[in-house]
Amino acid sequence: MGLVLTMQLRPKLVEYGVEAELPAMVGIAIVREIGPVITALIFAGKIGSSIGAELGSMKVTEQIDAMEVSGTNPFKYLVVTRVLATMLMLPVLVVLSDAISLYGSFIGINIKGVTSAHLYWDMVFRNLSFGDILPAIVKTYFFGFAVGIVGCYKGYYSSKGTEGVGRSANSAVVLASILVFIIDLIAVQVTDLLGFN
Repeated sequence: MGLVLTMQLRPKLVEYGVEAELPAMVGIAIVREIGPVITALIFAGKIGSSIGAELGSMKVTEQIDAMEVSGTNPFKYLVVTRVLATMLMLPVLVVLSDAISLYGSFIGINIKGVTSAHLYWDMVFRNLSFGDILPAIVKTYFFGFAVGIVGCYKGYYSSKGTEGVGRSANSAVVLASILVFIIDLIAVQVTDLLGFN
């Protein structure tokens, strides 16, 4: 994403004579919005569907019922652990994807010109503030919670055999993706109200 964004923005910035601001613009765009949202959507597609399919197959094959009969709380072992895992790992993935995107942007800048790594990273980090990074990281916890809880809910209440498992996985991805956009919209409004701009 960083490489593509850099290649798309560069011609217009050259036209207006502000090509030097390219690292700052790409850095802010990736850290604040593009990195968290794109990573959360990919995460919803991969992890949300696998959680929905896994719990759905456990429900259909009556493994969850067997846990209840044996006196084990399936909610505690199957749902809580998965939701906590999604909440803890999505921020880590977002930081990693932001770093990869910013490196891609550095490569994109050096395709058409020459900019030293020191100058590029200095421009990126000089223009990023605490108000850019903190809200971006905090909202990823909510994205992870939404992906985990939707995947677990859809899988836990799956029915109708293997067809139901497929539907659970599919609907988990769709609903989690929609929730990512809704949470992002709310997060932008909250950060605006709190003055993180």
